[in-house]
Amino acid sequence: QIPLGAFSPRLDARASRSLAVRAAMDMPVETQKQVDGMIFHILSEAKDKAEEINAKALQEFNIEKAKVVKAEKEKIMQEYERKSKNLDTERAIARSTAINKSRLEKIRARQDVIMQIASDSKGKLQAELKNQAKTQEFITKLIVQGMLMLLEDKVQVRCRAADDALVTSCLPVAQEQYAKAIAAETGAKKSCELSLDKETKLPAGCLGGVVLACQAGSIVIDNTVDSRMGLVLEQAKPTIRRLLFHGEAN
Repeated sequence: QIPLGAFSPRLDARASRSLAVRAAMDMPVETQKQVDGMIFHILSEAKDKAEEINAKALQEFNIEKAKVVKAEKEKIMQEYERKSKNLDTERAIARSTAINKSRLEKIRARQDVIMQIASDSKGKLQAELKNQAKTQEFITKLIVQGMLMLLEDKVQVRCRAADDALVTSCLPVAQEQYAKAIAAETGAKKSCELSLDKETKLPAGCLGGVVLACQAGSIVIDNTVDSRMGLVLEQAKPTIRRLLFHGEAN
């Protein structure tokens, strides 16, 4: 037999395969078994190594996938929490806005009712003040009340220009009632000289009444119908609210 190494390296592949087959055929059985065992062992190790590589690659892939999934879940949860907080904030703002709007509308409605009551009261007062006798008595009481608050010896009385004659007719009666009231309360005799202020007049658009002044105008008592009506209305607001707004006094 001619050994394979004796052939030239330039021997074509076909001839080499032919010779290899012939050499294998001519190889002893024991040698063939050893070769087959080596081939099996090499293939087995290669298979085990390939499986080990595949298992490690799969494990690393699963770890990376778990990291990505966890990161995405955390990102989604953070986004959800952010949007949930924003939604809660928007709802709270909307609820607060609605409550404030309702409260303002209620306050506005109450104020409209009170203003209407004031307007109605003003109309009724104007009708009552057309009665000369009632008006004269009313003005006299306003003057006496102011005098008792001032307790001065000389007091000027201011009124509308249209009420000069009416107020002038009330001054003597007011002086007399003042003296009687002082005597009844203290037993002392005290008088007050009243005079009509011809320079300072109340606005023509007011409802009437008087303003009392003394000490060169440094002390003033406002007893106009407008101020008295405003005072009474202010004092009556709790009762009005309780009667008209379901028992609410404020």
